[in-house]
Amino acid sequence: VRLEETGGGLVQSGGSLRLSCSAPGTTARFSTMGWYRQVPGYPRELIALVRSTGPPDYGDLVKGRFTISRNNGENTVHLQMDSLQPEDTAVYYCYAVLVTNKGWTRYNNDYWGQGTQVTVSS
Repeated sequence: VRLEETGGGLVQSGGSLRLSCSAPGTTARFSTMGWYRQVPGYPRELIALVRSTGPPDYGDLVKGRFTISRNNGENTVHLQMDSLQPEDTAVYYCYAVLVTNKGWTRYNNDYWGQGTQVTVSS
């Protein structure tokens, strides 16, 4: 499984960016897809997750500014980021969970993209 992220870059404070993540060649459907971000020296933090059921989850710092969406039946997820601030500067990672079954045992397999840099200038 390989996750590919696109859409990172440099934007001015108050601007917008849209990140996308896909999984070329993966036909099984991920149960969960989403985004995390990380600043050097700090732990990776949740941005947004979308699961098979229920509403999306958002990290407290991005609620009301970021919107996650996923195309039904597809392994593609987008993150619309509005009202960006310099503190949003980080490497953004796509995340996905693929559930597999072996006998009676269920496995949650986590996958990560390589990351895409988002830089917000003041």
